[in-house]
Amino acid sequence: MNKNKLVTAYSELITHLHETMENTLHSFAEAMEISKAKASKDSSLTSAELDKVSGYVKRDIEHAAHGLSDEEDKSSLSEWFKFDIELIENFTLDAFLSLADKTRLELAKLEQLAEAHTYHSGDITVPGTFICDDCGKEIAFKSPSEIPECPQCHGKTFIRI
Repeated sequence: MNKNKLVTAYSELITHLHETMENTLHSFAEAMEISKAKASKDSSLTSAELDKVSGYVKRDIEHAAHGLSDEEDKSSLSEWFKFDIELIENFTLDAFLSLADKTRLELAKLEQLAEAHTYHSGDITVPGTFICDDCGKEIAFKSPSEIPECPQCHGKTFIRI
C-alpha cells in the first residue's frame, strides 16, 4: 500500500468534507459519507483504503473538536497541535478549523464526553505532537503524515498531547 497515496487522500478528504459541510446542513456522519463518495471518484483508493483514511480524518476532527474552546479561534487549535499553527505547511487550516468547530457543536448536542484517543504506527494523522505510550518520547508532525514506530523504543502506540 502506498502511504503517500493515503496522505494525499487524507488532505483531499478534508477538502471534500469542508466543502460538503459548508454548502449543506448535513450532520458530520452524513457529510463524511458524501465526501467519501466524492473522494472515491477522484482517487484510485480501494474501498478499504478509503474507509481507513476516513477513519483517520474522523478521529482527528472529533479529537480536535473536543479541544476547541467555545469560540472558533486559532489559539485553541494551536494548543491542540502543541505548536504554532503558522508553522503548519501545505495544510488547509481554515477547513480543518471549520470542520473541528462544527463537529464540536455536533458533539456538544449529543453530549458526548471526550475519550482517550490512541494512535498507532502506520496511521495517517493531521499535524500534531504525540507521545509514545511505551517510553514517553515525543514526536511532532507539521503536515499530514504517517505515524512511524517510536524512534527511541520502536513502540507502536501513541497518544496526542
